[in-house]
Amino acid sequence: MKTNIFMLGLSLLSMTAIAQKDQVRNAEDALEEGNYAEAKAQLKVAEQNLGELNDRWTEDFYFFKGKAYMGTGANATAEDLTIAAESFKKAAEMGSDEAQQQLTALNQKMVESAQADLKNENYESGVKKLKARYDLNPKDTIFLYYAASTAYSSEQYEKALEYSNKLVELGFDGSGKIYTAVDKDGNRVTFADKNQMDLMMKTGEYSDEKVEKEPSKKGEVASIIAGSYTSMGESEKAVEALQEAKALDPENISLLQAEANIYIQQQQLDKAKDIFEQMAEIDPDNPQIYNNIGLIYAQELENHEKAIENYKKAIELDPNAGNYYINLYVSSVNPKEQALMEEMNNLGMSKADNERYDELTEERKQLYRDNLPILLTAIEKNPENEDLIRTAMNIYSSLGEKEKMEEMKAKLNN
Repeated sequence: MKTNIFMLGLSLLSMTAIAQKDQVRNAEDALEEGNYAEAKAQLKVAEQNLGELNDRWTEDFYFFKGKAYMGTGANATAEDLTIAAESFKKAAEMGSDEAQQQLTALNQKMVESAQADLKNENYESGVKKLKARYDLNPKDTIFLYYAASTAYSSEQYEKALEYSNKLVELGFDGSGKIYTAVDKDGNRVTFADKNQMDLMMKTGEYSDEKVEKEPSKKGEVASIIAGSYTSMGESEKAVEALQEAKALDPENISLLQAEANIYIQQQQLDKAKDIFEQMAEIDPDNPQIYNNIGLIYAQELENHEKAIENYKKAIELDPNAGNYYINLYVSSVNPKEQALMEEMNNLGMSKADNERYDELTEERKQLYRDNLPILLTAIEKNPENEDLIRTAMNIYSSLGEKEKMEEMKAKLNN
């Protein structure tokens, strides 16, 4: 009787193993048809008694599970991509060369999926995938940096702090080389290293590979920490973080920029200006620094002559930056026009006042004529900016240049 019971047990175990093999085969068939949901369902059932399968079938199980959860990679969640990676790792550890290849491809798909999320403004998902990409291979700390930077720019400050502090703990520097290539959709994709780039180039799916030098990112990480603290209302911690970082790298532009931003938020504008001017001494060929100095002079200190001087320097360094021309035009025209309008509005109805009104009207027109070239260049550099076009249209109207006014009007209607 005992022998019969034992034989029955063996029979049941054998039947269970056969059923699991069928489910693994069914999952494979579903994958070939692109039915990832069905493949997942079959594998979930098989997983309940995974220990009944031999090594070859277990290897297949993990390989198919990786493919099922990866799917096409385009719309997979960070959680699914992580499961796929873990499954491919297990299959690779059991000897599957194909699983190792899929794991390499998955690393790239995870980055591409994150980039697609960010392009679609799905920042939370994008950050999760960048962090998951780091978790797959903690040696690739650059992806933790990308996660921190993206979290900060998308106002996920707690995550930005968590990831940035982890980078500091790891001694992250970020300098080195960046390996990129262009995929078939025209997107420039970043690879973990040269080996991965070379491998992906061989697939024929990429072109125009590039290797570029990357400077240290320690300053940027400190800036993220300081900026996150500031945005969370903890300015003291922000200043403390910056001072610690500056002690190690006192001329780091990113750190100085972050410090200036804190002073601006605290309305300590003279200090902010001093920091920007210090930055200009360190990096005299950086046009954005001069533009920032100009903005402080114009918007906060109301010194438009100094603002104009700095905007012109920025344009000299980068004549293609459209916003510099906008800022130059505003500082060149608005203060003078406002003064003219105030005087005109305060005039009475006497003959002398009427004559003065006519003089001021002509001065205003001349102000427009003198600065039209700046405005037109701003429009050329910013052709989609309707406010600029309307401004030019109104100016031409006040100058009686109907034909040019109609040209501007046509731009609005295009």
